[in-house]
Amino acid sequence: MPTAPTAYTPTAEPVSHHVRARQLLRAHPEVKRLMTRNANTALITAGCVAGQVLATYLLHGHAWYWSLLAAYVLGAFVCHTLFVIVHEATHNLIFKGQWANAAVGIAANLPMVIPTAMSFRKYHLKHHSALGDFDHDADLPDHYEARLIRHYAVGKAIWLFFFPIFQVVRTFRCRSVVPFDKYIAANWVAQILFNVGMYLWLGPSAFVYLFFSFWFSVSLHPVGARWIQEHYLVLSPEQETTSYYGRLNGVHLNIGYHNEHHDLPGVPWNKLPELRKLAPEFYEPLQHHTSYTKVLLRFLFDQELSLYSRLVRGLPTASAVPIAK
Repeated sequence: MPTAPTAYTPTAEPVSHHVRARQLLRAHPEVKRLMTRNANTALITAGCVAGQVLATYLLHGHAWYWSLLAAYVLGAFVCHTLFVIVHEATHNLIFKGQWANAAVGIAANLPMVIPTAMSFRKYHLKHHSALGDFDHDADLPDHYEARLIRHYAVGKAIWLFFFPIFQVVRTFRCRSVVPFDKYIAANWVAQILFNVGMYLWLGPSAFVYLFFSFWFSVSLHPVGARWIQEHYLVLSPEQETTSYYGRLNGVHLNIGYHNEHHDLPGVPWNKLPELRKLAPEFYEPLQHHTSYTKVLLRFLFDQELSLYSRLVRGLPTASAVPIAK
């Protein structure tokens, strides 16, 4: 009977995206015109931030559980879009200047309460350049996570609920990334000013909706399944990245086009579907997801999947510690 992997799947193959990008550009040099910027993303940022502030104002004075419910059914989706905007700013896909993009990312971060945008930038860029490298890619779970969670539904649900904490702890493993710079300092200053302003205006209750909107957007929620969709070996034991082509791409700025994004990270979100259409022979053969809910349920209840269901590069044999039986 097949069982969940008890160690990472090692690979000596080069990152598939680097190989495919070279092949794609040779076969379709016209895709270079898609590498541009989309300043309209800044307007979407303003709308989402204003929407979260308005929702917080409307929930002020109501019982805390209404804020919690609203955070799950509404706020998590808005925050997920804001997180995608942070991602776009990370790749400088909104404006030309790095500070201008950082400003949009910091603004998108404001309703999330916790200043994470500029830290994400540093670790995410390393994720692209060192995909699957255990010492450099903070997207990979630590061994203690996999041994602790194992392959049971309850454990995986707890892990996904506390995913933001696990993600922060992983960053200490990635010593090649300088953990602080002027962008992070600006992120913290802006966030503190926003939080103080919200507290003086609406009091501590304002943070119930805002904080849990952020938490659910990267946690045990259908949109939180994106963390599984992107690089876990759910559909294939060999395909290290899997795209999502479901309806929520229309809400979350095509973030599901993950193979396309990793292949050509200079293409903004509004051009990713066009990239796939211009080079169908590269993407149609790849397996893909169509439902975040299905991804979430399969990950939770399929005991053949564990946190070790990942391809890893540069991992010494002695470090491939199996889950204790």
